[in-house]
Amino acid sequence: QVQLVESGGGSVQAGGSLRLSCAVSENIFNFNDVGWYRQAPGKERELVARINVGGRTFYGDSLEGRITISRDNAQNSVYLHMNSLSPGDTAIYYCRATILSRIFWGQGTQVTVSS
Repeated sequence: QVQLVESGGGSVQAGGSLRLSCAVSENIFNFNDVGWYRQAPGKERELVARINVGGRTFYGDSLEGRITISRDNAQNSVYLHMNSLSPGDTAIYYCRATILSRIFWGQGTQVTVSS
């Protein structure tokens, strides 16, 4: 069973930064892509960023310009670096990995940004 374990969430003041980590239980190259999604209270889950097996990155609209997704192949991990955070970025951040039509989710990590 594929496991995705997120870490790095927490509370930060507006303007601050965080780095989220997603540890994948299998070789990261087994997956079509690995990425981050977020869900705020009362809102739908949305794409934050993802990186495909070839290393190409895709960013959602909400955080683009303030985030960077990266990958450590040796550690089978994907990272999300977020800067200039605002209260609107408060959400649960989920790691997601896909293999063809199969989708795997982590448990999520809470990010809270205070003004």
